[in-house]
Amino acid sequence: MDGDNMQSQSKYYILLLFTSLLWAGNFVAGKFLVNHGSALLLTEMRWVTAVLCLIPFVWWKERSLTFPIKAIIPLILMGLTGVLLFNYLMFLALEYTSADNVGLLSTLNPISIAIASFFFYRDKLSIRQLTAMLISLFGIIIVISHGDLNKLLALQFNRGDLFMLAAVAIWGLYSIAARKAMQYVSPYKATLWSGIFGVAINLPFMLSTDGISNPTPSFWWAILYSSIGATVLAMIFWNIGIQKIGSVKSGMFLNFNPMFTALLAYFFLGEKLTLTQTAGSVIVILGIYVFTTSKDKITLPISDTKSKAS
Repeated sequence: MDGDNMQSQSKYYILLLFTSLLWAGNFVAGKFLVNHGSALLLTEMRWVTAVLCLIPFVWWKERSLTFPIKAIIPLILMGLTGVLLFNYLMFLALEYTSADNVGLLSTLNPISIAIASFFFYRDKLSIRQLTAMLISLFGIIIVISHGDLNKLLALQFNRGDLFMLAAVAIWGLYSIAARKAMQYVSPYKATLWSGIFGVAINLPFMLSTDGISNPTPSFWWAILYSSIGATVLAMIFWNIGIQKIGSVKSGMFLNFNPMFTALLAYFFLGEKLTLTQTAGSVIVILGIYVFTTSKDKITLPISDTKSKAS
């Protein structure tokens, strides 16, 4: 029976691996795209395309596009944080740092979610999870300082790395808004309407930026990939994975993001990982692994309020 169960789940493991590959490819595509337009413009183009694809899909899936009025505030906050601010900071980061580093720093999203849940939902953090955070933080310090103690002491870091760390922090806030919104709507509607609200909020800011510079066919293919492959398809595959094997096991596949990013960046961008980056990456991934596989019973009490993780 266990063998049959493992075999039935293996196709979902493959699907989640492919999802990780799609997201890794987004960092590589983004590194290419930032040479052709501003971060605000690229954010708008990515999500306008994604929304146009999501509308028929959500209608086919649910036969409805509306949402209850109670969901409007969290959906707007999802659009502001996860669509506008996260994407803006990610594209901004790619202007200054490597796709490798952006892919690596994105693996901190589960920790960001846990910290945000700690403060907003009174969720508990285990001793093991706190230890894992410290391990990952040590690895991140190695990566962003390039192993140079003088840079660390002088607080001299690549601004792109700092932008991506800010994006990761924003993702934690996005998860809080999403958790609230999905009390009223499905993940598919939440993604659609957060995209619509994010596009609407970004529009007046985007109009003040310069247009596209040298829009080659490769640029348009990269936009389509970022919008459809790394947004629409990845979202659908991710939700299937969570539904079939659970959020904890699915979250483990995020650890493949930096590995796939490094491979794709090597072949398409010519980026090469230094020994310091590799060492820091291994430490970060180790910390994320310890964090996402935590089964500790000992937890740090925050309040008497009980809340379930989404």
